[in-house]
Amino acid sequence: MAKVLFLGGLGRSGTTLVERLLGELPGVCALGEIVHLWQRDVRDDERCGCGVRFSACDFWDAVGERAFGGWHQVDVYRVLALQNAVERTRYIPRLAASRLPEEHVALIEEYAGYYAAIYEAAAAISGAEVVVDSSKHSALAHCLRWWPGLDLRVVHVVRDARGVAYSWTKTVVRPEAEVPAEMTRYSPARSALLWNAHNAAFALLARRGIPVRRIRYEEFVADPRTGLLDLAAFAGLDITVADLKFIDGEEAELRPSHSAAGNPMRFSVGRVPLRRDEAWREALPPVQRRLVGTVCAPLLTAYGYPLRNRSSR
Repeated sequence: MAKVLFLGGLGRSGTTLVERLLGELPGVCALGEIVHLWQRDVRDDERCGCGVRFSACDFWDAVGERAFGGWHQVDVYRVLALQNAVERTRYIPRLAASRLPEEHVALIEEYAGYYAAIYEAAAAISGAEVVVDSSKHSALAHCLRWWPGLDLRVVHVVRDARGVAYSWTKTVVRPEAEVPAEMTRYSPARSALLWNAHNAAFALLARRGIPVRRIRYEEFVADPRTGLLDLAAFAGLDITVADLKFIDGEEAELRPSHSAAGNPMRFSVGRVPLRRDEAWREALPPVQRRLVGTVCAPLLTAYGYPLRNRSSR
């Protein structure tokens, strides 16, 4: 079984960029947000990161054949039913327990088994030592810890809650959908509550013995070379500075990927900027900025974020 590097956190925290950069390293296969693969790709046949429909992608066709004997053998509605039964944020306190009723463990292991099969198949097809799943969902990470023998390592990606809140208010089109659609939007109050819940859940995961490495997105993009070397070491990869030639100053050269689902940035190819994106400091209204800062103050402080907006002083 390959090592699994699971990128966790709340959406709009920069996990897609982290995944794409990791995917450029030798020995790494970046898969995108596998949590959405069942509905968006297997069922709805949306576009892979390489640009073609999921059903037409040679990589994913080979993965499905090796993992399940073909995607047509997967009862996607069974997987979605299991997802609804065991993988919800509100179930995390139960998932984080040291023991569970046998019948519930059986459901969790059945659900996690689908992911384990994909990870193994993707590693075999690509020849990678490490596969990256940027699903983000803390509840999924808690489910995966119940799969026997899975070498799970979690990268907890955090970004200033006020920047995340501002990003959730933006209108972002999903180009991979058959019918033009927009990504979900949240109010700053809603995203603040989600930011607290999802980030706190990864502390529970660490208490259960799962290796968790927290990174701050702002620091990562400020020095991506150091950040990637650190994450590679965490994943057990022997990476050198020579392997980071695709990063040039504040830009990175990205090749096409087979990211199954996620932020539209997964379609970016060629030179992409590496920037902190601090627009929220001016664009997020002061009332909303203070609201999010107040709701998220304990974790913001714990993660080393200043509670006052520097540009407003």
